Amino acid sequence: MAIGSPQASTSYEPFSDGVGFIGSDRLPLVMRLSTIALVVSDAKKSASWYQQKLGFEIRDHQGHWITVGPKKENLSFHLCEGYYDLEPGNTGISFTAKDVKKEEAALRKMGVEFTTPTTKEDWGTFAMFKDLDGNEFYIIEE
Repeated sequence: MAIGSPQASTSYEPFSDGVGFIGSDRLPLVMRLSTIALVVSDAKKSASWYQQKLGFEIRDHQGHWITVGPKKENLSFHLCEGYYDLEPGNTGISFTAKDVKKEEAALRKMGVEFTTPTTKEDWGTFAMFKDLDGNEFYIIEE
């Protein structure tokens, strides 16, 4: 049975450790994603890039702690500078859009570099872009 299908169970399913999850999506009862650490070479420069190119807002800026995130979303990226060697590549992080091709065109006009143009696969339509440090992100069509 597919996740999220109408036939999926929405019952409480406790685990042996006492932690319970609701429904077939197996989401935690209390936890929500809030911050993802993203290694960058220059946090201030990266914050500006995310603000100018993706329309993110700068949420917090205290010393090394700089967070940015999409407006109307609770999720933020903590732009971590200098703690680890940079290993740019696929972050596995996905954004969704109603029309990936239009989103790609708009972002290209803003100077965002795409590593994979809009592509249709059996599972859906997507494109991939990268930030200043080569961190790659998906845009997946809703």
